Amino acid sequence: MMKNEILKSWIDQYSGPLLKKALYMLSNKEDAQDVVQDVFIAAFSNYDSFEGKSQPLTWLMAILQRKIADFYRKKYKSEPNVKLDHFFDETGSWKNNDVLNDWNVSTESELLDNQEFNKTLEECIEELPARWKILLKMYYIEEKKAPDVSQELNVSTTNLWKILQRSRMQLRECLEVNWFSRL
Repeated sequence: MMKNEILKSWIDQYSGPLLKKALYMLSNKEDAQDVVQDVFIAAFSNYDSFEGKSQPLTWLMAILQRKIADFYRKKYKSEPNVKLDHFFDETGSWKNNDVLNDWNVSTESELLDNQEFNKTLEECIEELPARWKILLKMYYIEEKKAPDVSQELNVSTTNLWKILQRSRMQLRECLEVNWFSRL
């Protein structure tokens, strides 16, 4: 089979799984479609480097990860930093100490087994700034190591930890308002 025919069959076979992964990581259908298109363009350009030692989908997913990292690197440079004035006062103290309170939950699995809680959590994650969302998903959901996330997205480890901390604070506040205050 010729290169064009093989790539056409890959597009037919693997567009769905690639788009699903891209949509999950990017949370925007148009961006996800663009990135998947870039994956197939890169696969076409680099087809000769595919040695067949892995499944085509594995190779395409690796390209997808790099394309998503490129997407967020570009976004990092153009997106302004998010301010946290609503969390801290001028002295650096908490404005609202409620964020330090424990939630009345007996176990983590009690929450994670609750579909409504998971929907609320996903909505809160979607409210995060785009540059925070990808780091959070890579570190906590994909369980990638901090050095790998830092390298993939070209962020210092210190900056990664700060963004993760800020993401957790914003998620906590969102969950307080949208979930725990309703209980």
